[in-house]
Amino acid sequence: MKLNITSLADRGAWEAANIALPRYDVKAVSEKTLNEPIWLHFGAGNIFRGFIASLQQKLLNEGLSDRGIIAADTFDYEIIDKIYKPFDNLTLNVSLNSDGSSDCEVIGSVAGALKADCSDKAEMERFKSVFRSPSLQMISFTITEKGYAVKNTSGELLPIVSADIKNGPSTARHAMSFVAAMLLERFNAGKLPIAVVSMDNCSHNGEKLKSSVVEIASAWVANGFAPKAFLDYLKSPAVSFPWSMIDKITPRPAKSVEDKLRAAGVEDMAPIITSKNTYIAPFVNAERPQYLVVEDDFPNSRPPLEKAGVYFCDRETVNKTERMKVTTCLNPLHTALAVYGCMLGYTLICEEMKDPELVKLIKKLGYDEGLPVVTDPKIISPRAFIDEVVNERLPNPFMPDAPQRIATDTSQKVGIRFGETIKSYAAAGKASELEAIPLAIAGWLRYLLALDDNLEPLEVSSDPLKDELQGKLLGIEIGKPETVGGKLIPILENETIFGSNLVKAGLSEKITEYFKELIAGKGAVRATLKKHL
Repeated sequence: MKLNITSLADRGAWEAANIALPRYDVKAVSEKTLNEPIWLHFGAGNIFRGFIASLQQKLLNEGLSDRGIIAADTFDYEIIDKIYKPFDNLTLNVSLNSDGSSDCEVIGSVAGALKADCSDKAEMERFKSVFRSPSLQMISFTITEKGYAVKNTSGELLPIVSADIKNGPSTARHAMSFVAAMLLERFNAGKLPIAVVSMDNCSHNGEKLKSSVVEIASAWVANGFAPKAFLDYLKSPAVSFPWSMIDKITPRPAKSVEDKLRAAGVEDMAPIITSKNTYIAPFVNAERPQYLVVEDDFPNSRPPLEKAGVYFCDRETVNKTERMKVTTCLNPLHTALAVYGCMLGYTLICEEMKDPELVKLIKKLGYDEGLPVVTDPKIISPRAFIDEVVNERLPNPFMPDAPQRIATDTSQKVGIRFGETIKSYAAAGKASELEAIPLAIAGWLRYLLALDDNLEPLEVSSDPLKDELQGKLLGIEIGKPETVGGKLIPILENETIFGSNLVKAGLSEKITEYFKELIAGKGAVRATLKKHL
């Protein structure tokens, strides 16, 4: 069996292997989607393929929609060339259950795949055609938190964004510039309505997306590349930027899953690592639990995704559920496990959940420090959510998720994952009571020294601020706490990283003391955790 349209015709072979197939005409859906698109998604990676695309598949299977999604990537074009096109845009979705069983399904809801490459004229015409289509209801995003950033930590425009502003929409290269350019096409086509929906793990994601797009558009208006009416259009009810909260753990493709698929008779399932360090395969392995909460603001209608399990509600409820998950019940726990797991030699999150100190750390983070300042969103119970995370999701032995993956881009995450809780405590004059969060932040800074707890070199996961932060830590020596001096202060007072000035919040001394303990020598990471937990 091969993952392509032709092979799907032999339904018996797939069904004999317990692999579910689309219950609709994939070719017909693709053709109709390309002619009358309703949904384009930026960010063609695993969370999209294993979650978002499967939502639309449910609607298609049940006859609740007749069109799929067009996928697009702004960052890693190899995904399109090596994972989408050779497999006719199909994905094999593998849900890993905590009892060791798995459920496999071929996802056929992706009708086309595009590369946001301004140098490819044919590809640009395809994009423009989609954005000029009156039928287009929404564009959505899973491009990670850093994809929305148009400025560096000093508040200066990124060089690529500066170039886009100077050169105009026709050569837009940054993700936000490209989106602004495509929205200009939609404006020129008749000020057509559209929902622009971030589905990324970042606080107030719709606000961040709108701010970046409007900033670039404003500069284009000032430079004569677009009329002022374009800016008015982006700020009008015709263009919405709904907020959302998304949650589903989609780790890198696992060898065990690849082997299982091969044994079932599915060919050509080998993962690839792209030149931009994306780990991806023709299949996606992911946990079963999933949540998507979206602000119901769609000026050109939308698919009935509530019938596929999506929660639609008002912005305040989205904000509460996002805050619950990103700042308390999952993401902070993940980040703490990631940096300490890397230093302690772990390669699987589920194995970390057998470590008594690490379990104590995340329970203190979530239950003791996080839950007291979380507002209950009502549609999902925070206590039940974190119970599921700690007792079922993170310990799932069949989920091959690695701390090294979670540790990616930590500098872009700590401001949300820890910063919001810090703000709540600071506002109540209780920041000094925090212990687990300062310990997690100190652990991240210790991790940046690129030595594990046995003082062996470790590879620090990719991060846009990696070089800058490691440069600020130069001169610090393990076994010599006195070398720390005031080196942490410029980092801890950086509001762009942490969301607030941790020096002014009164946390810098505690974080520095924890950090000094963590660098005391070989085994100091474990010793520090035992001492404080």
